[in-house]
Amino acid sequence: MSLRVIIRQLKNPLRDTFRSQNVSSIRRYAAIAHARSVLEGELETIRAAGTWKGERVITSSQGPHINVEGSRGDILNFCANNYLGLSSHPEVIQAGIEALQKYGAGLSSVRFICGTQDLHKHLEKKIAEFHEREDCILYASCFDANAGLFEVLLGPDDAVLSDELNHASIIDGIRLCRAQRFRYKHMNLDDLEEKLKESQSCRLRLVVTDGVFSMDGGVAPLVGICDLAEQYGALVFIDECHATGFLGLRGRGTDELLGVMDKVHIVNSTLGKALGGAAGGYTVGPKPLIDLLRQRSRPYLFSNSLPPPVVGSATRAVELLMASSEIAQSMASKTMRFRNSMTQAGFTIAGTAHPICPVMLGDARLASNMADDMLKLGVYVIGFSYPVVPKGKARIRVQISAAHTESDIDRAVDAFIQTGRKHGVIS
Repeated sequence: MSLRVIIRQLKNPLRDTFRSQNVSSIRRYAAIAHARSVLEGELETIRAAGTWKGERVITSSQGPHINVEGSRGDILNFCANNYLGLSSHPEVIQAGIEALQKYGAGLSSVRFICGTQDLHKHLEKKIAEFHEREDCILYASCFDANAGLFEVLLGPDDAVLSDELNHASIIDGIRLCRAQRFRYKHMNLDDLEEKLKESQSCRLRLVVTDGVFSMDGGVAPLVGICDLAEQYGALVFIDECHATGFLGLRGRGTDELLGVMDKVHIVNSTLGKALGGAAGGYTVGPKPLIDLLRQRSRPYLFSNSLPPPVVGSATRAVELLMASSEIAQSMASKTMRFRNSMTQAGFTIAGTAHPICPVMLGDARLASNMADDMLKLGVYVIGFSYPVVPKGKARIRVQISAAHTESDIDRAVDAFIQTGRKHGVIS
């Protein structure tokens, strides 16, 4: 065999290899280019609809007065879930520092392996006492608590009856379970009763509702819900993220406010709003349920434990609320001051007496533009539009904090009046 033939035989496999690699690369980059085109199209649809959600950068700690990147001076913050102002409370901060120093930054483990410290058990005990329930289980967030409950509690022989406007985390959690699903009209007791009648053959039935609906501040009709549940032998679950710490005489939540603490069986809530604002969620309820969640709840079993500083801060926040309800009670007058002033100015404010005060505008682009103009006047608010709220019901959601002063509230109202007149919302 000649040298030329040998070289040709050696080159052919190499040529085939290079050709194969080139084809593979072309296909890979073509797939990436196609995916990029699809994603850019989706993004452009969002921009064109005026529903793009930008992220403003805060350069200070959370509180009623903040610094915002690109804005000069002191900015009033009226869109945080920091209902009681505890995220910057000196005792809450100090408790987090002490927990960090004693227990470290994190546990690098899930709870059942080596991720449970005594401070986790102490906080769970405190929260159970706060809600006057048998036991408590901590999660990384209330989203996780909602994702981890229904799949464990309900099987194919059971039924879940859910308000049509429940939070996205509740909806997602229900999707994970195998129970029969019944969706009743928003806060409509007649429709709920019809669904209870339809589901009478089921083994367990769970009525599921937000205690307070986060986009409009509406309070669920828990008295009627609990009466119907008792009549038809169903359990009641409430999500209290926008109620824990400040609704009710002692800040226990919607069930205390409406006098049904002994009739609501399961409560999910958060540490990430009124209770220090850092992170974390939880479920409180009967001990057998909590024990079962520890065995089977996937977000609990497969997520790292809450970091010690978060647990330390949250524990101090709960202790402050258990010692006194003075902070929570200070919110009512401030909330009504804002609502009354805005209504008198000609704005439409949804909800009732809750510190969530939605300024209803309808148009998504209008809500976004007004929020931008409010920031120029030194007031930080955010416009909410589809898919966060239904189409045609865009709004600016204002949230009152116990840390706001009357002067803060009056300044916000003045900014709304200026901006509202500019955009033709009020005359």
